[in-house]
Amino acid sequence: MKHFTRLTLTTVLALAAPLAALAQTFPSKPISLVVPNPPGGLVDTSARLVAEPLARVIGQSVVVDNKPGASGNLAYQTVARSAKDGHTLLVSYSGYHIANPILMDKLPWDLKDLTPVGLITVATNVIAVHPSVPANNLKDFIAWVKANPGKVNYASQGNGSVSHIGTEIFKQQTSVDMTHVPYKGSGQAIADVLAGQVQVFITTPPSVMQHVQGGKLKALAVTGKTRHPQMPQVPTVAEAGLPSFSLESWVALYAPTGTPAPVLQKLSADVKRSMELPETKQRADQAGIEVRFLPPADMTRLLERETSEWAKAIKAANVKLD
Repeated sequence: MKHFTRLTLTTVLALAAPLAALAQTFPSKPISLVVPNPPGGLVDTSARLVAEPLARVIGQSVVVDNKPGASGNLAYQTVARSAKDGHTLLVSYSGYHIANPILMDKLPWDLKDLTPVGLITVATNVIAVHPSVPANNLKDFIAWVKANPGKVNYASQGNGSVSHIGTEIFKQQTSVDMTHVPYKGSGQAIADVLAGQVQVFITTPPSVMQHVQGGKLKALAVTGKTRHPQMPQVPTVAEAGLPSFSLESWVALYAPTGTPAPVLQKLSADVKRSMELPETKQRADQAGIEVRFLPPADMTRLLERETSEWAKAIKAANVKLD
């Protein structure tokens, strides 16, 4: 038995040595951050936010590679099928990562194909309404909608989008009845809300901040944990009396499943260091997004919790893709 124990220990050490050496030499070439969106917007901004400091921390180039298309699936497939060496990472967006597996029967990738490196940023949303809405706070707005069931329209960036599913969750938690008006992106949605053709739009602050500040829209609440730095006068949903509702869009880094554990650990630690740099937070504040690092285990729990919430909302609202 003692001989077996010594042999087993020797074998384990022999197998572990190459992995330890791999982590010490990683990265051996530039790291590619594959983005499922075109340049601009939350996901691309988050990728570029982490790329520069991460390059300094790891001592290797970090390249942002935009691969939009197929509702994000092109980028997800690319990373899922890439080499399992930590040099190709997905910049994952919650709207794609959660909704696509629920809403699409056939995907060119699977959740088990990707493993988390860590959460990097989140963006709150804001409940924005047309000035004609006779409510200046969330409590009065909910009461008004309840008094006008089915007569209030809300905009979204499209079926299955964060603004769509998030508003359906809001409806379910507040027992209000609003009619969904889907758009292809936020541009036309905002135009119709400004024109009063649609009364409500729950979306990310950069889309509506200037209109709120100019008095063309009313912001009733932000849906994150803290007030937005560019709209400090707008309360959080908890402050406005609805602590059960939360809606944040998040961006996280994922690697292909099968990437060696020491490499994943090094990546996660280096990303954490990069996101904690003061200049990173300063740039994030200017962009209207929040740096919030979560390690892989916490990222997994976040994904599981939100997937459950979204699945219930999607089923209850009978959400279908166009």
